[in-house]
Amino acid sequence: MITIKNLSKHFGGIRAVDGVDLHIERGSITGLVGPNGAGKTTLFNLIAGLYQPTTGEIILDGEDVTDLLSHQLFHKGVLRTFQIAHEFPTLSVLENLMMVPAGQLGESLINTWLKRKEIQEEEKELQKKAEEVIDFLSISHLKNERAGNLSGGQKKLIELARTMMVDAKVVLLDEVGAGVNRTLLRQIGDAILRLNEERGYTFCMIEHDMDFISRLCNPVVVLAEGQILTTGTPDEIKSSHAVIDAYLGQGIKTKELA
Repeated sequence: MITIKNLSKHFGGIRAVDGVDLHIERGSITGLVGPNGAGKTTLFNLIAGLYQPTTGEIILDGEDVTDLLSHQLFHKGVLRTFQIAHEFPTLSVLENLMMVPAGQLGESLINTWLKRKEIQEEEKELQKKAEEVIDFLSISHLKNERAGNLSGGQKKLIELARTMMVDAKVVLLDEVGAGVNRTLLRQIGDAILRLNEERGYTFCMIEHDMDFISRLCNPVVVLAEGQILTTGTPDEIKSSHAVIDAYLGQGIKTKELA
Protein backbone atom coordinates (compact mmCIF):
# COMPACT_ATOMS: atom_id res chain seq x y z
CA MET A 1 0.00 0.00 0.00
CA ILE A 2 2.82 2.42 0.90
CA THR A 3 6.43 2.25 -0.25
CA ILE A 4 8.95 4.68 1.23
CA LYS A 5 12.33 5.11 -0.45
CA ASN A 6 15.35 6.81 1.12
CA LEU A 7 13.12 9.21 3.06
CA SER A 8 14.84 11.92 5.10
CA LYS A 9 13.82 15.02 7.02
CA HIS A 10 16.43 17.43 8.32
CA PHE A 11 15.82 20.29 10.70
CA GLY A 12 19.01 22.30 10.37
CA GLY A 13 21.76 19.91 11.43
CA ILE A 14 19.32 17.43 13.02
CA ARG A 15 18.43 14.37 10.93
CA ALA A 16 15.07 13.48 12.45
CA VAL A 17 14.45 10.89 9.71
CA ASP A 18 17.55 9.66 7.94
CA GLY A 19 17.31 7.49 4.80
CA VAL A 20 14.31 5.33 5.73
CA ASP A 21 13.15 2.55 3.40
CA LEU A 22 9.83 1.02 4.45
CA HIS A 23 6.99 -1.05 3.00
CA ILE A 24 3.52 -1.02 4.54
CA GLU A 25 1.66 -3.98 3.09
CA ARG A 26 -1.98 -3.72 2.06
CA GLY A 27 -4.26 -5.09 4.78
CA SER A 28 -1.53 -5.17 7.44
CA ILE A 29 -1.32 -3.64 10.88
CA THR A 30 2.25 -2.40 11.08
CA GLY A 31 3.68 -1.32 14.42
CA LEU A 32 6.25 1.45 14.70
CA VAL A 33 8.22 1.53 17.94
CA GLY A 34 11.38 3.12 19.23
CA PRO A 35 12.80 5.24 22.03
CA ASN A 36 11.78 8.86 22.49
CA GLY A 37 13.36 11.05 19.82
CA ALA A 38 13.72 8.17 17.37
CA GLY A 39 11.84 10.05 14.62
CA LYS A 40 8.53 8.14 14.73
CA THR A 41 6.23 11.17 14.78
CA THR A 42 8.30 12.95 12.12
CA LEU A 43 8.00 9.90 9.88
CA PHE A 44 4.23 9.88 10.40
CA ASN A 45 4.04 13.59 9.59
CA LEU A 46 5.96 12.99 6.36
CA ILE A 47 3.64 10.17 5.28
CA ALA A 48 0.57 12.26 6.14
CA GLY A 49 1.81 15.34 4.22
CA LEU A 50 2.25 17.59 7.25
CA TYR A 51 5.98 17.84 6.50
CA GLN A 52 7.73 17.84 3.16
CA PRO A 53 10.76 15.52 3.00
CA THR A 54 14.31 16.71 2.51
CA THR A 55 14.96 13.69 0.27
CA GLY A 56 13.17 10.53 -0.78
CA GLU A 57 9.88 9.29 -2.18
CA ILE A 58 6.51 8.18 -0.82
CA ILE A 59 4.46 5.92 -3.08
CA LEU A 60 0.79 5.28 -2.24
CA ASP A 61 -0.89 2.43 -4.08
CA GLY A 62 1.48 2.91 -7.03
CA GLU A 63 1.19 6.72 -7.13
CA ASP A 64 3.97 9.13 -6.16
CA VAL A 65 2.47 11.31 -3.41
CA THR A 66 5.73 12.71 -2.04
CA ASP A 67 4.81 16.36 -2.59
CA LEU A 68 1.13 16.18 -1.67
CA LEU A 69 -0.19 18.06 1.35
CA SER A 70 -2.29 16.58 4.14
CA HIS A 71 -5.66 17.72 2.75
CA GLN A 72 -4.80 16.22 -0.64
CA LEU A 73 -3.79 12.92 0.97
CA PHE A 74 -7.01 12.97 3.00
CA HIS A 75 -8.95 12.79 -0.28
CA LYS A 76 -6.79 9.83 -1.32
CA GLY A 77 -7.65 7.94 1.86
CA VAL A 78 -4.63 8.63 4.09
CA LEU A 79 -5.84 9.58 7.56
CA ARG A 80 -3.77 10.40 10.61
CA THR A 81 -4.88 10.47 14.24
CA PHE A 82 -2.96 12.30 16.96
CA GLN A 83 -1.79 11.38 20.43
CA ILE A 84 -4.03 14.17 21.76
CA ALA A 85 -7.47 13.72 20.21
CA HIS A 86 -8.91 16.56 18.14
CA GLU A 87 -12.66 17.03 18.48
CA PHE A 88 -15.33 19.71 18.40
CA PRO A 89 -15.96 19.78 22.16
CA THR A 90 -19.37 21.47 22.12
CA LEU A 91 -20.82 19.14 19.46
CA SER A 92 -22.22 15.69 20.17
CA VAL A 93 -20.39 12.55 19.13
CA LEU A 94 -22.90 12.11 16.29
CA GLU A 95 -22.36 15.67 15.09
CA ASN A 96 -18.58 15.27 15.27
CA LEU A 97 -18.77 12.31 12.91
CA MET A 98 -21.10 14.08 10.52
CA MET A 99 -18.57 16.94 10.25
CA VAL A 100 -15.82 14.69 8.83
CA PRO A 101 -16.58 14.27 5.09
CA ALA A 102 -15.22 17.18 3.08
CA GLY A 103 -17.02 19.17 0.42
CA GLN A 104 -20.48 19.05 1.96
CA LEU A 105 -23.13 21.19 0.24
CA GLY A 106 -23.95 23.06 3.44
CA GLU A 107 -20.42 24.46 3.58
CA SER A 108 -21.40 26.99 0.90
CA LEU A 109 -23.49 29.98 1.99
CA ILE A 110 -25.12 30.17 -1.44
CA ASN A 111 -26.17 26.52 -1.24
CA THR A 112 -27.95 27.15 2.06
CA TRP A 113 -30.34 29.37 0.07
CA LEU A 114 -30.49 27.55 -3.25
CA LYS A 115 -30.08 23.87 -2.34
CA ARG A 116 -31.86 23.41 0.97
CA LYS A 117 -33.53 20.16 -0.06
CA GLU A 118 -30.26 18.67 -1.31
CA ILE A 119 -28.52 19.70 1.90
CA GLN A 120 -31.23 18.05 4.00
CA GLU A 121 -30.92 14.83 1.99
CA GLU A 122 -27.14 14.87 2.33
CA GLU A 123 -27.39 15.39 6.08
CA LYS A 124 -29.80 12.45 6.37
CA GLU A 125 -27.29 10.21 4.59
CA LEU A 126 -24.44 11.47 6.78
CA GLN A 127 -26.46 10.86 9.93
CA LYS A 128 -27.32 7.34 8.78
CA LYS A 129 -23.65 6.57 8.12
CA ALA A 130 -22.57 8.11 11.44
CA GLU A 131 -25.11 5.99 13.31
CA GLU A 132 -23.85 2.87 11.52
CA VAL A 133 -20.28 3.72 12.60
CA ILE A 134 -21.41 4.30 16.17
CA ASP A 135 -23.19 0.93 16.21
CA PHE A 136 -20.13 -0.81 14.71
CA LEU A 137 -17.93 0.51 17.51
CA SER A 138 -20.51 -0.24 20.22
CA ILE A 139 -20.61 3.36 21.45
CA SER A 140 -24.33 4.06 21.04
CA HIS A 141 -24.46 5.21 24.66
CA LEU A 142 -22.18 8.11 23.70
CA LYS A 143 -24.05 9.23 20.57
CA ASN A 144 -25.61 12.35 22.04
CA GLU A 145 -22.86 13.14 24.54
CA ARG A 146 -20.82 16.29 23.99
CA ALA A 147 -17.39 15.25 22.75
CA GLY A 148 -15.71 17.58 25.22
CA ASN A 149 -17.19 15.58 28.11
CA LEU A 150 -15.62 12.29 27.03
CA SER A 151 -12.65 10.64 28.71
CA GLY A 152 -9.32 10.50 26.90
CA GLY A 153 -9.88 6.88 25.92
CA GLN A 154 -13.38 7.57 24.62
CA LYS A 155 -12.00 10.41 22.52
CA LYS A 156 -9.52 7.95 20.98
CA LEU A 157 -12.48 5.76 19.98
CA ILE A 158 -14.13 8.78 18.38
CA GLU A 159 -10.92 9.47 16.45
CA LEU A 160 -11.15 5.91 15.12
CA ALA A 161 -14.82 6.44 14.30
CA ARG A 162 -13.95 9.57 12.30
CA THR A 163 -11.73 7.50 9.98
CA MET A 164 -14.78 5.38 9.14
CA MET A 165 -16.72 8.38 7.83
CA VAL A 166 -14.56 8.57 4.71
CA ASP A 167 -13.04 6.05 2.32
CA ALA A 168 -9.89 5.35 4.33
CA LYS A 169 -7.08 3.37 2.68
CA VAL A 170 -4.39 3.85 5.31
CA VAL A 171 -4.89 4.97 8.90
CA LEU A 172 -1.90 6.27 10.84
CA LEU A 173 -2.53 5.88 14.58
CA ASP A 174 -0.30 7.95 16.86
CA GLU A 175 -0.17 6.37 20.34
CA VAL A 176 -3.83 5.46 20.39
CA GLY A 177 -3.26 3.70 23.73
CA ALA A 178 -1.59 6.60 25.54
CA GLY A 179 -3.38 7.40 28.80
CA VAL A 180 -6.16 4.87 28.15
CA ASN A 181 -7.30 2.42 30.83
CA ARG A 182 -6.90 -1.28 30.12
CA THR A 183 -10.62 -2.00 29.60
CA LEU A 184 -11.05 0.76 27.04
CA LEU A 185 -7.73 -0.10 25.43
CA ARG A 186 -9.03 -3.62 24.77
CA GLN A 187 -12.16 -2.13 23.19
CA ILE A 188 -10.02 0.09 20.96
CA GLY A 189 -7.89 -2.91 20.01
CA ASP A 190 -10.99 -4.94 19.17
CA ALA A 191 -12.23 -2.11 16.93
CA ILE A 192 -8.89 -1.90 15.08
CA LEU A 193 -8.86 -5.66 14.49
CA ARG A 194 -12.46 -5.62 13.21
CA LEU A 195 -11.74 -2.75 10.85
CA ASN A 196 -8.70 -4.60 9.57
CA GLU A 197 -10.33 -8.01 9.20
CA GLU A 198 -13.87 -7.05 8.14
CA ARG A 199 -13.29 -3.85 6.19
CA GLY A 200 -9.72 -4.29 4.96
CA TYR A 201 -8.25 -1.21 6.64
CA THR A 202 -4.47 -0.89 6.50
CA PHE A 203 -3.01 0.49 9.73
CA CYS A 204 0.36 1.79 10.81
CA MET A 205 0.61 2.65 14.49
CA ILE A 206 3.10 4.29 16.82
CA GLU A 207 2.86 2.75 20.25
CA HIS A 208 4.96 2.23 23.39
CA ASP A 209 2.76 -0.48 24.96
CA MET A 210 4.39 -3.68 23.71
CA ASP A 211 1.52 -5.86 24.92
CA PHE A 212 -0.85 -3.80 22.76
CA ILE A 213 1.58 -3.92 19.83
CA SER A 214 2.02 -7.69 20.24
CA ARG A 215 -1.71 -8.27 20.15
CA LEU A 216 -2.34 -6.24 17.00
CA CYS A 217 0.77 -5.81 14.89
CA ASN A 218 2.81 -7.89 12.47
CA PRO A 219 5.31 -6.70 11.41
CA VAL A 220 6.84 -4.39 13.98
CA VAL A 221 9.37 -1.79 12.77
CA VAL A 222 11.90 -0.36 15.22
CA LEU A 223 13.19 3.16 14.61
CA ALA A 224 16.26 4.57 16.37
CA GLU A 225 18.06 7.86 15.68
CA GLY A 226 15.98 8.43 12.56
CA GLN A 227 16.82 5.09 10.97
CA ILE A 228 15.22 1.65 10.89
CA LEU A 229 17.04 -0.53 13.37
CA THR A 230 15.22 -3.78 12.61
CA THR A 231 11.91 -5.26 11.50
CA GLY A 232 10.28 -8.48 12.68
CA THR A 233 7.46 -10.19 14.51
CA PRO A 234 6.60 -8.94 18.01
CA ASP A 235 8.41 -11.89 19.59
CA GLU A 236 11.52 -11.28 17.48
CA ILE A 237 11.52 -7.60 18.41
CA LYS A 238 11.13 -8.26 22.14
CA SER A 239 14.05 -10.67 22.12
CA SER A 240 16.37 -8.54 19.97
CA HIS A 241 19.48 -7.39 21.83
CA ALA A 242 19.86 -4.44 19.44
CA VAL A 243 16.34 -3.26 20.31
CA ILE A 244 16.86 -3.72 24.04
CA ASP A 245 20.12 -1.77 23.86
CA ALA A 246 18.42 1.06 21.93
CA TYR A 247 15.71 1.33 24.56
CA LEU A 248 18.11 1.04 27.47
CA GLY A 249 20.13 3.85 25.96
CA GLN A 250 17.10 6.05 26.57
CA GLY A 251 16.70 4.88 30.16
CA ILE A 252 13.73 2.61 29.42
CA LYS A 253 13.48 -0.51 31.52
CA THR A 254 13.84 -3.92 29.93
CA LYS A 255 10.45 -5.05 31.23
CA GLU A 256 8.75 -2.68 28.77
CA LEU A 257 9.94 -5.02 26.02
CA ALA A 258 9.16 -8.22 27.91
